[in-house]
Amino acid sequence: MSAHVSRPGIVEALAAAALFGASTPLAKLLVGSVSPVLLAGLLYLGSGIGLLAWFLLRRLRTGRTAHEAVLTRRDVPWLAGAILAGGVVGPVLLMLGLTHTPAASASLLLNLEGVFTAALAWFVFRENFDRRIALGMAAIVAGGVLLSWPGETGGTSLWALAIAGACLAWAIDNNLTRKIAAGDPVQIAGLKGLVAGLINTGIALALGHAFPGVATVLAAGIVGVLGYGISLALFVLALRHLGSARTGAYFSTAPFIGAALSFVLLRETPGPLFWGAAGLMAAGVWLHLTERHAHQHAHVPLAHNHAHVHDEHHRHEHIFPWDGHEPHAHFHEHAPLVHSHPHYPDIHHRHRHGRG
Repeated sequence: MSAHVSRPGIVEALAAAALFGASTPLAKLLVGSVSPVLLAGLLYLGSGIGLLAWFLLRRLRTGRTAHEAVLTRRDVPWLAGAILAGGVVGPVLLMLGLTHTPAASASLLLNLEGVFTAALAWFVFRENFDRRIALGMAAIVAGGVLLSWPGETGGTSLWALAIAGACLAWAIDNNLTRKIAAGDPVQIAGLKGLVAGLINTGIALALGHAFPGVATVLAAGIVGVLGYGISLALFVLALRHLGSARTGAYFSTAPFIGAALSFVLLRETPGPLFWGAAGLMAAGVWLHLTERHAHQHAHVPLAHNHAHVHDEHHRHEHIFPWDGHEPHAHFHEHAPLVHSHPHYPDIHHRHRHGRG
């Protein structure tokens, strides 16, 4: 099977994984000078403040010209649910679990996020998948498990369940965010970072953790903007084009990227498990990259707002003066359409599959 032409979403998903994976060893350098709970809050705050400042400056510069759709009142429940699950419940459960679970065991358990994300996308939100995609997801997850294989495992099962619960919370976050992925990814990521940062920082201060020095705060903010903020904005863009399961699969390569950077920074020699994990993840990514899904499908009437170009799915008229710039964003309607072409579960292809 030959690879399909490059499609939007893949580069964004892998770039999001690269930035997030790189942030892990960089954040570890800061752990000695700040508590883990407070560090999580500072990372989120850095991403939220940085992205929202970018969002506001961009709006002031472009004026009424919209290149991305801003969130509306209808998006608030989905965004609130994503923030609650991924920004509050997830980090709190993770911190509870890490206090009583060996780091190696925790690393293994964190691979459950990709599994839970795909499971929810496939079986709850009815996102399409086939044997090839499932096998690719399994290979990537297996690579993550091999990469973090512990010398010994342990920890109370209750605390291990807390870490698993954190992974489930982040999986819920990923699938809820998919519901609003048509919106401005910078605004979405900025709001999630700001709210989660304020809550986690508040929890840390309530527990009596002291604020670090200015240099540490600035360093955490920079790591947060890159590894949490821009990474999340790219993740939202990937969700828009690929859906939750496929985006989660590509993002599951983040531990490998983080481990590779750790070897570079610490000048260590990777062992055979690292190369085995690399092979499994490469095979999984290849299975996803070479997916080709095409069949006759029907588009029902749809009205929404998102950044778009005038392709075969956007052949609408404008009721306002338009300067011809693309992509642009405005509220538009899709007429019923039946056709066949390669597609993926993006915001225009969320139809059911099956006989009949």
